[in-house]
Amino acid sequence: MIGELYEHALAGIARPEIEHADGTRSPLHVEHWLHVRPGDTSIVDRCAGPTLDVGSGPGRLTVALAERGIPALGIDVTPYAVHIARAAGALTLLRDVFGPIPGTGRWMTVLLADGNIGIGGDPVALLRRVSELLTPRGQALVEVQPPGTARRSEQVRLRHGGQASSWFPWAYVGADHIAAVAVEAGLSAAETWSAHGRWFTSLRPLKIDYGAAGRQPRARGVMHPRCS
Repeated sequence: MIGELYEHALAGIARPEIEHADGTRSPLHVEHWLHVRPGDTSIVDRCAGPTLDVGSGPGRLTVALAERGIPALGIDVTPYAVHIARAAGALTLLRDVFGPIPGTGRWMTVLLADGNIGIGGDPVALLRRVSELLTPRGQALVEVQPPGTARRSEQVRLRHGGQASSWFPWAYVGADHIAAVAVEAGLSAAETWSAHGRWFTSLRPLKIDYGAAGRQPRARGVMHPRCS
C-alpha cells in the first residue's frame, strides 16, 4: 500500500516522488487529485446512471457527479483520502476494488481516472473486475497514457528524503493499446478521445450491444475511435 507518505502528500506536509524499479523518480502530482483538472468535464459529461469512481482519492470526480445529480459512489483504500472526500461531500467507502463492492453487476458507469488503470499492476485483471461490476449495458470510462506509450507493469514506491513506502505494482497502458487489453478482459473499446492533453477511452461489455434503440442485441467487438 502507498501508506503514510501518500497521506502526508494529501495533507500538504510532504511532497514525495514516485521511485521506479530502475532507480529513476517522477513527480507525484497530488495537486491533480485535490482540485478540478482540465479535461475532467469531458469524462464527467460521459457518465450515465449510477457511477462507481474507483480509486476516488480526495473525491473531486465523485463530488462533481453528485453536483450534477448523478448517483455516485467513490471507493479508495487510503483512509485519509476517504476522509477528505467525505468532508467534501462525496459518498465514499474504504474499499478495495477487488473486494466486496455494493451494487456489483448493477453499475451503469465505472470510472478509472487519473491513471487508475494501473491499480494492481495487471490491467486485464482489473478490467475483468470492472466488467463484473457493470450492468450488461454499462460502460467503463478509463484514463490512459498518450499514444505511443509502451504497455508495461513495474514495481514502484513513494520516497521522500530518507523515507520510502513499500514497493507496490503499477501498470501503464497507452491509448493505442487499450483496445487489445479490453478484449482480453471481455470488454470492447467504443470511443477514444483526448482533452487538454489527457487521453480517455470508453469500454463496454464485449458480448452484448443493445443498439441505439435498446431493442435488438447484436455482437460487438469493433473499436470505433473518435477524438474530440
